[in-house]
Amino acid sequence: MPLPHAKRFPSRGAATAAALLALPMVLPAAAQAQQQWPAKPIRFIMPFVPGGGTDFVGRLISPRLSETLGQQVLVENRGGAGGNIGVEIAAKSEPDGYTMVLGTIGNIAVNPALYAKLAVDPLRDLTPVSQTSAVLNVLVVHPSLPVKSVKDIIALAKKNPGKLTYGSSGMGAADHLAGELFNRLVGTELVHVPYKGGGPAMADLVGGNITLSFATMVSVLPHWKSGRLRPIAFTLPDRTPLFPDIPTIGESGVPGFAITNWYGVFFPAKTPRPIIDRMNAAVNGALKVPEIVERHHQAGIIPVGSTPEAFDKFIRAESARFAKLVKEANLKAE
Repeated sequence: MPLPHAKRFPSRGAATAAALLALPMVLPAAAQAQQQWPAKPIRFIMPFVPGGGTDFVGRLISPRLSETLGQQVLVENRGGAGGNIGVEIAAKSEPDGYTMVLGTIGNIAVNPALYAKLAVDPLRDLTPVSQTSAVLNVLVVHPSLPVKSVKDIIALAKKNPGKLTYGSSGMGAADHLAGELFNRLVGTELVHVPYKGGGPAMADLVGGNITLSFATMVSVLPHWKSGRLRPIAFTLPDRTPLFPDIPTIGESGVPGFAITNWYGVFFPAKTPRPIIDRMNAAVNGALKVPEIVERHHQAGIIPVGSTPEAFDKFIRAESARFAKLVKEANLKAE
């Protein structure tokens, strides 16, 4: 006989049956949440401070994304550590489609090789949505520098080793890599000065506190037009029809030089595929809007768009390429 007041526990079989009966109630709830997405505003993290290329692209496309998705897409600048802070925040967020980040060549493809220890692995902890942009980076100098060509810069740098400084938007960013590749290919000793974004780097270059930069065209253009900076050559492999009169560094006496900057949208890993697909369609749609295309071009940025699979393949190839460069140049985050 059972003891008085003894608790009766269900058999293992009964517990399993109860769990199975409850399961159909859970699965439709998750599916329903995906169908209702987005039901609240979406946080769009820019991993650099305002004033640079990522901020420009993020703020340019976010209103169109808001219109398409029916919820606000709110830009949030979280700069620092070469873009790692913003990437980490996104990667550690819930994979529910309400946090995304505009990743770059630096914080996605380069930093895992450059930093000895990162809190997250971008290839593992983020999932690609779409490439947004191919960004034109240009070698630009303060007008007080007595140079008008790449060969002039090389001659001046070799005459004054360790005296010319170049600013970047952060360790591992495209403008940092461009300077390191330049040093490696021509034997100069340009000194790297990292900032928390392209905007602060531009402010110091315009102010004459640094000598030059391999900056995004969106950061350079206002100062170029006002005569406060002098563009010298693009970091691209080929001349761009957007600025056909400006040569590339490669054709200006540094064969083999080419760095193409890029940005793209990422969700945290394990974000449901239906949400990824909806955001992919929204991003690609925004990048085809004539006004957005024109504003990209005016800023020296080429809108791209891609499938998640194509972007993932591209990122992995870029990561392998820059891991090799970082190792060969013995680069380490300071």
